[in-house]
Amino acid sequence: MKTGFFTPRTKMADMIAANHTLILVVPRFGIPLGFGEKSVQELCAQYGQDVGFFLLVCNLYTFSDYPVSLHENVDLSGLIPYLEASHRYYLNERLPHIVRHLTSIGDRAGQQYAAVLHKFIDDYRKEVTDHFDYEEREVFPCIQQLQKGKGSAAQIAATFLDSHSDLVESLSDLPQILYKYLPGNPMVEELSELVFSILQLSSDLEKHALLEEKVLMPYVTQLSAQASGQSVQSAGKVDERRSR
Repeated sequence: MKTGFFTPRTKMADMIAANHTLILVVPRFGIPLGFGEKSVQELCAQYGQDVGFFLLVCNLYTFSDYPVSLHENVDLSGLIPYLEASHRYYLNERLPHIVRHLTSIGDRAGQQYAAVLHKFIDDYRKEVTDHFDYEEREVFPCIQQLQKGKGSAAQIAATFLDSHSDLVESLSDLPQILYKYLPGNPMVEELSELVFSILQLSSDLEKHALLEEKVLMPYVTQLSAQASGQSVQSAGKVDERRSR
C-alpha cells in the first residue's frame, strides 16, 4: 500500500492492516468482513456507501494530521446514520462487554470493590445513555430538518456544544481504580482484558467526538447558511485531500 492517506484505490484489507481498530468501524457502514482483494471503492459501491464519506471517517480515525475542509466531493447525508450506528455499538456491545468483566472481577474481589465498580459503571452508563439520547432526540432531528432546507443551526449550536460532556475523561477514571485498588494477582488476565477494552472504548469515543467537532458542526453551519439563502460552497460536503 502506498504511504499517505487512504484513497478509493486502497485495498480494504490493507486499510485494516494499517489501523486494526477500523475493524470495529467498518461494520457500522453495513460492510461485513471478508474483503478479499477488493478496494475501498469496490466495497462502498457494493454496499451502497458514499466512498468519500467512508474515507473521511477512516482517515480521520487513523491519521492525526488528516485535514478536513469544506468541499464538494463528499456527501454527508450518511453522517447521522453513522453516528447512530456508533451509538448502538457503544451501548449494545462495548459497554455490556465491560460490564460483564467488571461484574466478574467485582464478585471475586470482594463486596467493597464490587460496590465501587458497580456504582461507577452504572453512573457512567447513565451518562453515556443520556448523552446519546439527547443527541438522537433533540439534535439529529434538527439536523435532518436542515438537510431539507428548514430550520436554523442557532439552537443546535447553543445546546449541543454546551451539553457535549467529556465522556472520554469520565471513562479514564476507571483504569485508575483498577490499577490502584483491586487485588490483581488472582485475575491478572481478566483485568488486562478489561483495561484493554476500556482503553479501546475511550479511543473510539475520542474519535467519535472529533468527528462531531470537525465534521458535524461545520456541516450544520453550512446547512443553516444554505437554508437561510446565504452563499455557501457546496453545503453538506467535506473535502478529501487524498494522497495519490
